[in-house]
Amino acid sequence: MCLLVALTGCAEKGNAQAEDAKPVVASRAPGASVALPDFRELVRKYGDAVVNVEVRQNARQARGGPGGQPPLPEDPLFDFFRRFGIPAPEFGPRGDAPPRRGAGSGFILSEDGYILTNAHVVADADVVTVRLTDRREFQAQVIGVDARTDVAVIKIDAHELPTVTIGDPDALEPGQWVLAIGSPFGLESTATAGIVSATSRAVGGESYVPFIQTDVAVNPGNSGGPLFNMNGEVVGINSMIFSRTGGYMGVSFAIPIDVAMNVRDQLVKTGRVVRGRIGVAVQDLNAQLAESFGLDRPRGALVSSIDEDGPAAASGLQTGDVILGVNGQPIDRFTDLSGIIAGLEPGSTAELRVWRDRKDREIEVRIGELQDAPVRTAGGPVEERGGKLGLTVRPLTQEEKQRIDSEGAIVVDEVGGPAAEAGIQPGDVILGVNGARIESIEQFREAVDDAPAMVALLIERGQGQIFVPVPTG
Repeated sequence: MCLLVALTGCAEKGNAQAEDAKPVVASRAPGASVALPDFRELVRKYGDAVVNVEVRQNARQARGGPGGQPPLPEDPLFDFFRRFGIPAPEFGPRGDAPPRRGAGSGFILSEDGYILTNAHVVADADVVTVRLTDRREFQAQVIGVDARTDVAVIKIDAHELPTVTIGDPDALEPGQWVLAIGSPFGLESTATAGIVSATSRAVGGESYVPFIQTDVAVNPGNSGGPLFNMNGEVVGINSMIFSRTGGYMGVSFAIPIDVAMNVRDQLVKTGRVVRGRIGVAVQDLNAQLAESFGLDRPRGALVSSIDEDGPAAASGLQTGDVILGVNGQPIDRFTDLSGIIAGLEPGSTAELRVWRDRKDREIEVRIGELQDAPVRTAGGPVEERGGKLGLTVRPLTQEEKQRIDSEGAIVVDEVGGPAAEAGIQPGDVILGVNGARIESIEQFREAVDDAPAMVALLIERGQGQIFVPVPTG
């Protein structure tokens, strides 16, 4: 069985189109009868805009349990190591994971330092360092991360940087030559070439990305690097491969650059990506299912369950309905539905073409908003490990507050040092410090910084509250 492996490691689209972009000229070796593409000019012209992205995750307490057990496979820390191809570390008696490092790639969008890369390259990292081809290094700020498309925007404090040219992935066709530049296995500025194998490829169950499939050799470290067409334009971000070994096996996937640029615009403007939802679970139809529902062939998205409180339920959509189209756009496979619905503005109205009781019908549904869980990133709103208390905290989302019925503002994400010894646990909600109510991370930091040798944290755990004294290290 093949494994899906994620590979680690503001200019508007129209403005980024370079007037002097020229096609790569095919060359013919002496005596040869077949012309091959020559990528030398492309690499020379745009290679300097491709950067190496190094990340560091500081030492923190493992969440896998007591007794030195490694983190569980679903644990974010385990996922960090898996994505970077690094074996999960051994843990000592206190279960502390040592600092870890990883690497990926990225490319410069604007002269003032905006860079695109993969979300899995920088998510959960404490420090992100960008190295240019001239060996200058900059510490990067993570502007935003979107896990659903695996796109992230980071920024370095620099000017007059080389930039890439943005192309049109819709113009790609299977069989066209493409080129990847990145840092596989830490080997910076590595160029590999191949052809487009397929476009609009759905990967995984709920896909928000119509991937470009290629046979370009990409490996761990290529993630976040650009995929160029023959005109020297970026048409995608190299993101993942299918592999039995974790290395290249001839099937790689890139995020179309138009999808990435849409995410980039939202992340730069608001720090988050807004997506629509209707509250259904869907599946594909095979020939047998299509016959049983009276369809001429397998097509559409079969509704297998409906969120009772979601927009679809309110509109009258039913389990067993087959969604064939949205606002005139046909749905051929169930994965088409996620991308189309996600692109609709929450609060707007969509017309669904539905197959029910062996005939077409139209159903109007009001689009809701898809909520994403927060992702901790370098430069994000957290109290870093190694402070006075040894705590990593983050804001509670409104959804989390409602779920646990809490009036608190911040929650403990990870614990180490004095806080761990005092008995503070991940998941504890911090309500106050030394009797003062805490409404934000900034208030928490100020209260701890102003505290003497000991602070009293008011902790909410489960249905109870308790004061816990913690030395300030």
